Amino acid sequence: MAKTREIKKRIKAVGNIKRITRTMQMIATSKFAKSQQRALATKPYTEGVFELVQELAATAGNVSHPLIDGPSAVKKDAKELTLILTSDRGLCGPYNGSILRTSIARLRERPQARSGEVELVGKKGVSFLRFNAVDVSVHHTQFGDQPEFEDVERLAETYMSRFIAGELTSVNVIYMRYISAGKQQPEVMQLLPLKPPAAATEAKPVDYEFSPAAPELLGSLLPEAVKATLFQAFNDAVVSEHVARMVAMKAATDNAGKMGKLLTRQFNRARQAQITTELTEIISGAAALE
Repeated sequence: MAKTREIKKRIKAVGNIKRITRTMQMIATSKFAKSQQRALATKPYTEGVFELVQELAATAGNVSHPLIDGPSAVKKDAKELTLILTSDRGLCGPYNGSILRTSIARLRERPQARSGEVELVGKKGVSFLRFNAVDVSVHHTQFGDQPEFEDVERLAETYMSRFIAGELTSVNVIYMRYISAGKQQPEVMQLLPLKPPAAATEAKPVDYEFSPAAPELLGSLLPEAVKATLFQAFNDAVVSEHVARMVAMKAATDNAGKMGKLLTRQFNRARQAQITTELTEIISGAAALE
């Protein structure tokens, strides 16, 4: 009797877990659809800004800018900055683990990155970095599940002003790049100095008349390219997180369903054995009274 009661409690617990994971899967699916729309909506703008920078650099001749060439004077205590994008919530499979492993590998390969500044977005990387003796200079908690462009813009402007002032030698972002619903991969992106795509050699550049002048246009386009690139990285990280959580919760729901069926079979066998034992005892008692 005690065994069947225990199995029945486990069946109930597994059923509750299954309902929770199914609900979380549905929520993650809904959030994934919205975040995917945001990520895909910003990508054409980011690519368009880079195309303008590429075309301008190809047609304007020898034009330089501190965001591309670096500051004219770098301070002695200038450091490399690494920004790591993790999630605030767990239950998203290998999402945070992949990003943090990539981050640790990057910091071990580049001593200047480990001795530089490390900034973190999200709560899930705090204990991991502390365990690996990585000092986090700034922990950003203002972004959440839906990062606003204004918040990312302020962060990008801080990086650009510090880079131009010679306080930073470079800025790198480690995040989960969203390729498709079935593929996401951790990536180390160099944000500063900015490296726009190289101009194509097949097409002959078109001669343009710039108004205002090309350096002034470049001075307006490059900061926008940095802001758009950083915002795209945040959007990719968010949509990748929701995909990972959706897949993880679906797997948990399926496993809970399989375990529920297994426990139901065990319960039926235990119940059948219990009934057989009771019948045997009744028959044996009746035979003893004869």
